[in-house]
Amino acid sequence: MAINNVLILDTDTTVLSVPATKKYAVTTLLVCNYAGTTNIVNDSSFNMHVIKGSGGVKSNANLVLNSIAMPAQETFTFNVERLILEGGDSVVLNSPDSDLLSATISYLEV
Repeated sequence: MAINNVLILDTDTTVLSVPATKKYAVTTLLVCNYAGTTNIVNDSSFNMHVIKGSGGVKSNANLVLNSIAMPAQETFTFNVERLILEGGDSVVLNSPDSDLLSATISYLEV
């Protein structure tokens, strides 16, 4: 099993990009709001796109999670659904905030 860790930015943040000759099964995605709870300004949200192929682009057609609310110090878990990704496919996250959320994705080569 392998993992990738990234900070989710206010621009597109690729959490996983599958190499051309590989196939991956995504087992878990965790998104954590690591900001303190001192005020509501630390609440955030995020979107997730699963983009097919190396030439694919982010669009409403590949939006999987839309504006998931992330209160300060909370963690979101995406682990019931399974995704099988082929070479060139990618998982892309973004948030309106560039300094509140982190993501960890776990995957297996199949």
